[in-house]
Amino acid sequence: MDHKELDAWKIAVDLSVEIYSITQSFPKEEIFGLVQQIRRSAISIPSNIAEGCARGSSKETIHFLYVSLGSLAELETQIIIASKLGFVNGIDELLIKLNKLKQVILGLIRYLCPVLKNVYTKQCV
Repeated sequence: MDHKELDAWKIAVDLSVEIYSITQSFPKEEIFGLVQQIRRSAISIPSNIAEGCARGSSKETIHFLYVSLGSLAELETQIIIASKLGFVNGIDELLIKLNKLKQVILGLIRYLCPVLKNVYTKQCV
C-alpha cells in the first residue's frame, strides 16, 4: 500500500503544513515549548501512517495507524491548551479537521482489520 495514495496521509500532511503556519504567530518564548510539541505531534501523524504502510504487513500498518491516532489526540490537546493560553483563536474549524482525520484513520483501520480476522483482532475496532 502506497501511503501517498491514502486520504489519511494527504489530509495529515496538509494539516501539518497548516499547523506550521498557525504556530508561527505564537510567542517567541514558546518556540522550544508548546510550538515544538505541537509541530512534532502534527508531523508524527503522517509520518506514522507512512511508516506503517512501509512495514509491509497489515498488523504493523494497523499498529502505526493507532500510533498516529495517539499523536492526533496529543495535537488536539495541545491546540486546546494553546487556545486557552490565548495563543490561537477560532480553533473550531481546526478541531473539525482533526476529527475528520480521526474518522478517516479509523475507517482505514476498519478496512484493514478483516484481513487479520484470524490472526490479530485485539487492536481492531
